[in-house]
Amino acid sequence: MTIDPDPDLLLDARGVAKSFGAVRALTDASLSIARGEVVALLGANGAGKSTFVKILTGALKPDAGHVRIRGAETRVGSPAQARRSGLVPVYQEPSLVPDLDIADNLRLGGTDRDAFQHWMEALAHPDLTLDAVVRDLPLATLRIVDLARALAAKPDVLLLDELTAALPTDLVERVLKVARAQAEDGRGVIYISHRFSEIAALCDRATVLRDGRSVGEARIEPGVEERVVELMLGAKIDLGKRAAEIARPKPEGRPRLAVQGLAVAPKLKDASFTLHPGEVLGVVALEGQGQDELFEALAGFRQPAAGSIEVDGAPARFGHPADAIAAGLSFVPGDRAHALFRERSVRENIAMPFSARMRNWGPLRLRHEKARVAEAIARLQIDTRAQGEVQRLSGGNQQKVTIGRWLAHGVRTLLLFDPTRGIDVRTKRQIYPLVRDLADRGAAILYYTSELEEVPLACDRAIVMFNGRVVDIVEATEADEARLMRAAYGLTATEGAA
Repeated sequence: MTIDPDPDLLLDARGVAKSFGAVRALTDASLSIARGEVVALLGANGAGKSTFVKILTGALKPDAGHVRIRGAETRVGSPAQARRSGLVPVYQEPSLVPDLDIADNLRLGGTDRDAFQHWMEALAHPDLTLDAVVRDLPLATLRIVDLARALAAKPDVLLLDELTAALPTDLVERVLKVARAQAEDGRGVIYISHRFSEIAALCDRATVLRDGRSVGEARIEPGVEERVVELMLGAKIDLGKRAAEIARPKPEGRPRLAVQGLAVAPKLKDASFTLHPGEVLGVVALEGQGQDELFEALAGFRQPAAGSIEVDGAPARFGHPADAIAAGLSFVPGDRAHALFRERSVRENIAMPFSARMRNWGPLRLRHEKARVAEAIARLQIDTRAQGEVQRLSGGNQQKVTIGRWLAHGVRTLLLFDPTRGIDVRTKRQIYPLVRDLADRGAAILYYTSELEEVPLACDRAIVMFNGRVVDIVEATEADEARLMRAAYGLTATEGAA
């Protein structure tokens, strides 16, 4: 298909597609931006925003689609080429070499010092010395350094990816002012944020991605939030019976886990909730709202700056993951590779907690434990044809192994971080009842999910996090996706603790 170029557009990307093996990250993504525009790129977790951004800025190559820059079709083969073409990003994480000082980082990127210093002054950081070592600087300062470097390159299109998530209010206001000034100078700005207040203050229109596709645009005007939420959600696949429809008594008595005022650098500011035996408590949050810090603190990987943790009514402090495990908290991370012995068999991986009690590692000899492992494999319908190495299994089967381990061994408190990410619908429908089964056996489960429809399918209730705080607490029977999405974008005044 021939696409007629529009000379008024700084950037025009159409039909962009990208797959990673069998996973389709993008199917049909499109975005355009004209001179003087600020365009928001929105979408729920997993919608394809990050992949799209990396393609536009040369970090990934698309499988299909067209990208035109100032009317000319362009293959952006690298980040350096993207910069030469006028597309300059500021990514979610600082793109600076931590062991070098600011001056060396500027030299590496070919950044003009005088232009950099000008923008640092405009962004209220005039006193930062160029001999400051990156690793010694706070995250907020690094974000401003990245932005000043990008502005010094005089971009035609400036792409800001969740830049303000780690910034205090005064710096957010300066960033918005500078971004608007860029548009007023005839440049374009693509703005990615989970904060509707910023989008309303800065952007002219929004492009929404869902499941790897562009599903619509909306002008930024009063009441646009409802339209954007509607575009983000769309029609959903039936993933099975809702756990919320099954009558269960509300938990009573002493909670298994009680968290009060927990703060963990850099993003978790105030989390309070309780989790009881037999309960699945969902955690809903868009990227970078403090959920990573919450789970890692509970698993002993990070130290809280404030707040308290109680396990079975007793104060707990975890200086090491082993301390959390000893207290009965088991963590299944979002990256399956960190939870599995990838070169070991399915049975060895599931048997790992049993083996950890033995003096010497080796073949499983106890008949009872062998039976429990075999029962878990059968219950989860795990493909064991590649028994030699669990790394040969599909992503869905690997995830079932991580959950099967606790189904076989038993667990008191399970911290599940996005357990169904990147797996197919059929496997999801197997995992939800397994999570419920663990809870019915008395486990307390904290369940972060990046997919809103999972809350009523697997959870009893959910906390919603925004900007590092718990902003809403929702019973599963009331957890419709529109309410969860609104709260996750900070469009609710409800705050409190469970």
